[in-house]
Amino acid sequence: MTMSLRLRIVSGTLLLVLAGAGHAADKPLHAAIASAHTLATQAGFDVLAQGGNAFDAAVAVASTLSVVEPQSSGIGGGGLFLLHRARDAKDIMLDARETAPGASNPSLYLDAKGDLDRDKSVNGPLSAGIPGEPAALVWLAVHYGKLPLKKSLAPAIRIARDGFQPDSRFLKELAQRQPVIARYPASAALLLDQGVAPKQGWIFKNPDLAHTLELIAEKGNDGFYKGELAQKLVDGVHAAGGNWTLADLAQYQAKERETISIDYHEWHIVTATPPSSGGIALAEMLNILSGYDLGKLDHVHRTHIIVEAMRRAYRDRAEYLGDPDFVTMPLAELASPLYAAGLRASIHPEKATPSDLLPGYMAAPQGTHTTHFSIIDGDGNMVGATQTVNLPFGSGLVIGGTGFLLNNEMDDFALKAGTANAFGLVGNDKNAPMPGRRPLSSMTPSFVIGADRIGVIGTPGGSRIITMVLEGILNFMDGQTPEQIVAAKRFHHQYMPDVISSEPGTFTREELKALEAMGYTMDDGSRTWGFMNVVSWNKKTGAYAAGSDPRGVSGSAVVK
Repeated sequence: MTMSLRLRIVSGTLLLVLAGAGHAADKPLHAAIASAHTLATQAGFDVLAQGGNAFDAAVAVASTLSVVEPQSSGIGGGGLFLLHRARDAKDIMLDARETAPGASNPSLYLDAKGDLDRDKSVNGPLSAGIPGEPAALVWLAVHYGKLPLKKSLAPAIRIARDGFQPDSRFLKELAQRQPVIARYPASAALLLDQGVAPKQGWIFKNPDLAHTLELIAEKGNDGFYKGELAQKLVDGVHAAGGNWTLADLAQYQAKERETISIDYHEWHIVTATPPSSGGIALAEMLNILSGYDLGKLDHVHRTHIIVEAMRRAYRDRAEYLGDPDFVTMPLAELASPLYAAGLRASIHPEKATPSDLLPGYMAAPQGTHTTHFSIIDGDGNMVGATQTVNLPFGSGLVIGGTGFLLNNEMDDFALKAGTANAFGLVGNDKNAPMPGRRPLSSMTPSFVIGADRIGVIGTPGGSRIITMVLEGILNFMDGQTPEQIVAAKRFHHQYMPDVISSEPGTFTREELKALEAMGYTMDDGSRTWGFMNVVSWNKKTGAYAAGSDPRGVSGSAVVK
C-alpha cells in the first residue's frame, strides 16, 4: 500500500505516539546505552546509578568521549542532541553547532589564485569555529538533568586525570595526523610521545582537560566562555594566526530548535532540523520511497530506488539549506508529498538518472569523522547525540593549558561556492561563513517509533551519515535488531560525485553488473564506514536491546 509522508516541524509530537493501551510496559524498566567507547558507556551508567536520568547520562557520556575519543569529538567541538523528555512528551533538538568567529570571511581561505586553500580550511586556527559542546553540557544539566554538573562530569574528570590506554583506532588516526599535530607545540606535548606517535600500551593522561572540565563543573558556561580559560583560548588562537575574540566566546549560545517529525507508513520518525541537513534530506528520501513497496523489490531494484532518492535529496541539500538563523529555507516544500511525487516521477524503474541532468555543482573526494551515542533510561527519556570535531583530531591545534583540540568545522561551510569540502559536499552562499553563522551539518540523530518498538539511532561518517541513518531506519522498520542494524553492509550516493560507493561485500558480482547495466558507476570499496550506535525498547515485551558498530574497536552497547 502506498502512503504519503507528512512533515511537521514541531515540539512534543510523541505524546500520541507513545500513549498506547495494551502494552506490557508503560515505560522502560531499566536503561540502554550504546556509545563508541566502553569507558563512556560505563560513565553513563555510573551517573544513572547516582539518581541521574538520560540527560545526566548524556553529559557523562559526551564528556568522557571528549577524554577517550578526542579524534572524534570533544570540548573543542560541537554537536546536535536530540532529546525526548518522557514526563511531558517533549521532543527538542539542542543545537550546539560551532559558530563562525566575528572576523570570518571566505577570502581568508583562498590562495593567491583565488582557489580554496585546503590547508587553511582543515588545519590550524583559521579552521576552528567557536565550540558549542561545553554550552550543550551545561544546558542539558540545567534544563533537563537531575544532578549537578559536578556529578555528571566527575567520570570524565577522573579518567582525564588518572589516564587510560588509547585503543588501536585512536593510535592509528593519531599517527595519520602526526604531521599537523607536530606543527603546534602544545598539541605535540599532549598527544605525541617524545615527538612521535605513541604505540600500544601508552598511558594518556590529560590534567589540563581535567582542569577545564572542573571549571565548567564549577562555573557553568562562564567557566569556558569567559574568564581565565576564554582569555587563554583567545591568546593562543591569535598566537597561532587565528582571529577569535573574547566577544566571540561570550556571545556563544546553545539553542533549542523544534524537531522534524515524519510519518512513514505506520512509523513515526523524529529527527534533526537545520543547521543539520540530515532531517530534511531524510524526510525527502522517505517521502520519495513511500511510493514504493520496498519489501517486494529484489536487492538490485531496491538499491536503485533508494539511490535515486538519495541523489535527489543531496542535490537539494546543496541548493537550499543553511543556518536557520540566517537563511530562509523552503523546508515544507522540500518535504511535501507533492514535491516528492514530482521527484518520484522522474525516476526510471530500470535506469539510473545521471546527476549532471539535475542542476548542480561539482564535487571532490571524501573523509569521515564524528561520534554518536544513544540512550534510553528507565523513565522513557531518550537522547540521540551526534558530536564532532570534524576531521580526525580536528584542526590539530591544542591551546596550551586547555587540554583539548580545537575543531576544524569551518570546512563545513561553503568556503567557496561550488567547491567541495573534505567530505565531497558542496554548497552556495546559503552556507557561506558569516560572523555567528553555524555551518550546515550531516548529523542525523533520530528516534524511530512504531506501535510496539522504539529505536534511537545515529552514526558518524561525514557526508555518509544521512544515508547510513536512512538504511538503519529502514532496517529497523523491517524488524532487524540493533545488533543487526549496526553490522549491516552499507551503500551511499550523494549526488556528486555520481557514484554508488559501497562497503566490501555489500553487493555480489552479479548485482554489481546489474547496477552497472542500469547506468551506475560502482565503487565497491576497500574499507568500511561509520560507527553506528543504536538502542531500542520493545513496549510490548518490555525488552531492551543495544548495538554498537563492530567496525569500531572500543564500542560498547549495554543494557542494565
